[in-house]
Amino acid sequence: MSALVAIVGRPNVGKSTLFNRLVGERKAIVEDISGVTRDRNYGSSEWNGMPFDVVDTGGFVESSTDVFEKEIKKQVLLTLEEASIILLVVDVTTGITSLDDDIVKLLRKSSKPCFLIVNKVDNDERLFAAYEFLSLGFERTFNLSAITGSGSGELLDELVNFLPKEEEIEKEEGIPTVALIGRPNVGKSSLFNLLLGEERSIVTNIAGTTRDMVLERFNKFGKTFDLVDTAGVRKKAKVKENVEFYSVMRSIKSIDLADIVVLMLDARNPLEAQDLNLLHLAESKGKGIVLAVNKWDLINKDNQSHIEFTQYIKEKLRPFDDVPILFVSVLEKDRVLKLLDSIEQVYENLHRRISTSKLNDLLLPVISAKPPPSKRGKNISIKYVSQIKSKRVNFAFFSNHPKDIDATYKRFLENILRKEFEFTGVPVNIYVRKK
Repeated sequence: MSALVAIVGRPNVGKSTLFNRLVGERKAIVEDISGVTRDRNYGSSEWNGMPFDVVDTGGFVESSTDVFEKEIKKQVLLTLEEASIILLVVDVTTGITSLDDDIVKLLRKSSKPCFLIVNKVDNDERLFAAYEFLSLGFERTFNLSAITGSGSGELLDELVNFLPKEEEIEKEEGIPTVALIGRPNVGKSSLFNLLLGEERSIVTNIAGTTRDMVLERFNKFGKTFDLVDTAGVRKKAKVKENVEFYSVMRSIKSIDLADIVVLMLDARNPLEAQDLNLLHLAESKGKGIVLAVNKWDLINKDNQSHIEFTQYIKEKLRPFDDVPILFVSVLEKDRVLKLLDSIEQVYENLHRRISTSKLNDLLLPVISAKPPPSKRGKNISIKYVSQIKSKRVNFAFFSNHPKDIDATYKRFLENILRKEFEFTGVPVNIYVRKK
């Protein structure tokens, strides 16, 4: 399980820009408007071979009457509780503000490693101004420009030294580990209990009652899985906590541990932004994915409803839409066995290995009929393909000009693989290398 790095700070200091820099893609919305980030963005990163997860919280405003800012404060406080490392971002152009001081007071109560990130330091004048922040007393202070990346390498070099070692959990060979993830109150614990046949997880009508991780062996109907869920009831005084936060943290940890991720959806309100974020996180980590649309019994439907729902969901999932979608009712025990069959099939797909000779015999004629488009007058060809030995499903295509093969053609190559072989529910990574 990877460590969790949390980015906190007052609004408009560049937290989302730093988040995008760390995860290597523009996931967080970045605007020059205070408080754009209301919820958390989360993604995975790696530096010097060390993986870690990143959470970008909303802007923090102490004692605000604004309902969003109050929620943001909750997010920051809860992030401090769950994260392994805290990155406090400040803005060199404004100097130290009372809001920065408020957050520093909170951080001083935490025993977690804290890094002070003085952002927007992109010239000598601002570098001189950054000395003001030394008065905050942080042992680890870094001057950088998140938008250009200047100084981020030094931060990452130091950050990985403080990452806790990944938790090693012994898993029996050939036994899939399955994580049930999704928004609060979609039926994760109910499914967990149904499969195990006992009340291992507490089920209430209060969203977010599950807290600590549990790994339990399921062995029925000729199938064997290790199921990941969480268990435990929070104290009554904490029921009003931001339960979405705990759902996110719980899901991130479960995804790290799992081979197969079952993303559970509520048929009455399927596929919100958080669902897609969780799915893309599982995809980026190379996990097998199954979608379970729960509470299907509560939907007014006809013979075409499941087809229309499937089309709607696949539209939202693109470009990675080759995933099993099951319409289930945990309460009525409808199609739960089909869900188990899909989990088993996706696990088999995740471990599918194809011989080099078979790959080349089947793929090269198709590639030859539709070769990569030429660039700058150069004819681009692919002469060889092999599967890379890895826990993930990775393929290497060898070309005379690998840098000239774009994402569109890589998607074409992936589609060929999916057509010729069974990789439903599995992220397929395409690497193009020099012949």
